[in-house]
Amino acid sequence: MTSDKGIFIQNIYYMLSYAFQILKQEDYKHVAGEKFDKIHDLFAAILEKGVARQVKQGLYREYVPMQEDLSVMRGKLSINETLRLQVQREQKLSCEFDEFSEDNIYNQILKVTIYRLISVDGVAAERRQALKKLIVFFGNVKLIHSDHIAWNRLIYQRNNRNYELLLNICYLVLNGLLQTTEDGNYKLISFSDEHMERLYEKFILEYYKQHHPELSPEAPVIDWNHTEMPDPNMIQFLPRMKTDIVLQKGDKKLIIDAKYYGQAMIKNYNKETLRSAHLYQIFAYVKNMDTKNTGNVSGLLLYAKTEDEMFPDGQPFIISGNSIGARTLDLNQEFKNISNQLDSIANDYFLK
Repeated sequence: MTSDKGIFIQNIYYMLSYAFQILKQEDYKHVAGEKFDKIHDLFAAILEKGVARQVKQGLYREYVPMQEDLSVMRGKLSINETLRLQVQREQKLSCEFDEFSEDNIYNQILKVTIYRLISVDGVAAERRQALKKLIVFFGNVKLIHSDHIAWNRLIYQRNNRNYELLLNICYLVLNGLLQTTEDGNYKLISFSDEHMERLYEKFILEYYKQHHPELSPEAPVIDWNHTEMPDPNMIQFLPRMKTDIVLQKGDKKLIIDAKYYGQAMIKNYNKETLRSAHLYQIFAYVKNMDTKNTGNVSGLLLYAKTEDEMFPDGQPFIISGNSIGARTLDLNQEFKNISNQLDSIANDYFLK
């Protein structure tokens, strides 16, 4: 029988494999077939395969700003620094230029994470040795401090798309978003985190794309349902309504807003209530998508259940003619139960 610890680790892998289709490619099949007792051993296994593949293809390079004192002119001359060199009687020019280099933030994050995993007790000895062999290929990459990484500034494009999964793994390792309970099992750490929320919503969207394509899952932007043509200079100040998941069958639509929060409920005058900002948000999405007020557009707040929290998973409310509900998705159980919960959401809304 699979242990609670093993179940949790498998769930993390399943979530990642839905969110990042690259995990279903040949290189990672060996990882999918293994059983892991330590979460960092799973992360090390994924990085080992992914980084080895990237090394074969060549580490990602980009133009990095450099400044060097050179004997010949290169790039742009730094006047002040060159004058300083002249005062010191050094016959050199201070030059600023861009160099096509592998010493960029993407490879720097990989390097510091590999070093971190090499020193973690939970990583198997053979995996640690494989990572040590890979670190040799990062000789021209600086070892940075993990606290200085600006995660929200990372941009993925065609040339570095394979890095997206790897750096998401690095984020989980470096930011300790997985903590151990008193009995030695794992759970997702219980605080709001933008990075984890993106992974959570991406997993749900991809799950529905794979298992319920008949519901045309997508994540569209909803236009504001204004009755008059607004001043074009004013419309830009309205917030962008980017949905997480929208399911549709016939003329019925369900907007799912995925929320990764430690606690879905808050105390309000000594009473447990849903977060008002979340309720206002899903209501705005629903009413602006249901432009003809048919009542065929519904909304659902789907919270990741990361704590043993009492939550009123009941019938949705009918607000201004539209169904608005809230549920939790328990991530600390066998994945087939997580799958059953997601299936039941689709069935409840479209098979009534």
